[in-house]
Amino acid sequence: MLRECQTLLLNFSFQVQSSDSWQWQPNLDTGYSVCGACQLLTPHDSVTLGEVETLIWHKQVPLKVSICAWRLLRDRLPTRANLVSRGIISQEAHLCVSGCGDIESAQHLFFTCGTFGSLWSVVRLWIGFSSVDHQNPLGHFLNFVGVLGEHRARRSFLQPILLACVWVLWNERNNRLFRNTAQTAPQMFDKVKLYSFWWLKKANVTSVAKLYSWWSTPLLCLGID
Repeated sequence: MLRECQTLLLNFSFQVQSSDSWQWQPNLDTGYSVCGACQLLTPHDSVTLGEVETLIWHKQVPLKVSICAWRLLRDRLPTRANLVSRGIISQEAHLCVSGCGDIESAQHLFFTCGTFGSLWSVVRLWIGFSSVDHQNPLGHFLNFVGVLGEHRARRSFLQPILLACVWVLWNERNNRLFRNTAQTAPQMFDKVKLYSFWWLKKANVTSVAKLYSWWSTPLLCLGID
């Protein structure tokens, strides 16, 4: 990143006849922003939204769950940040329902919040793989489903688990906000396992026959090595 910064400053020159000032050339209208600088200095992902959306539709998963994931990808969930931007709630009410003190955007709620986002690492440990977390829905979805390779059976196995995580997190957020109830991370994790078990069992009753086997070794339970 240092080299990219040096490149940006190559054409910088002082003007004797005018007073000194800073100007962000890539965006003269809004000026400098951390987000804009990151987008300029890091490579852009060529994956389109349409490609990622194919991961959220699964015949065994309830339609309402896939729609929730679709809204997450397009940032159309009524998070507090979105409600503030639409003038529905006041600016002072934009903090995350977990009480962490950060703004409740979709990115924060699902991926970077210490309370909600920690669910992903627990689920990865359960499945038996490690990966780098992406902090945006597109990258996260692709990384989660693609970590076991392009084999169709493996992708079909991971999709319901991915969607179960999204569904559990969004419902937990709503329960905390509207019902004043809160579950622990292990309790949310149990829900992910239970939902994914129900959905996958619809597709293959013999493979996912025993709940206790699914609870401990999901890959072996499905015969995936």
